[in-house]
Amino acid sequence: MSTVDTTESRALAVTAAAAAAGKKASDIRILDLGELLGITDYFVLVSATNDRQLGTVVDEVQDKAAATGRKPRRREGTTDTGWMLLDYGDVVVHAFTTEQREYYGLERLWRDAPVLAFDSARSAADPVAVNE
Repeated sequence: MSTVDTTESRALAVTAAAAAAGKKASDIRILDLGELLGITDYFVLVSATNDRQLGTVVDEVQDKAAATGRKPRRREGTTDTGWMLLDYGDVVVHAFTTEQREYYGLERLWRDAPVLAFDSARSAADPVAVNE
């Protein structure tokens, strides 16, 4: 588990998911990895339909996180690779094109992780842990 308070981590994960939803990202999932991985608390997985949307989604997530005082430790990937990553330490945001998300299959790799419910229509002010 990271050194950041898990309540703060969860809030950042929800902020990232809501920001992605605001830019029409799809298939938004928040995986709770705190007990499984040890180096981060949450993965936020989102899909974009094309390279342009991918960049827009990542920029929006970074902007909304910055508004809460959080800056990524690093930003990796480019739109032409189909996978971009924002690493906040306690939260890692993975934004993919649909094709790259299917190819890498992070949900399969971390299938034992609890998934936080996220309602993009409501922007999920308070997600609840659920297993899928």
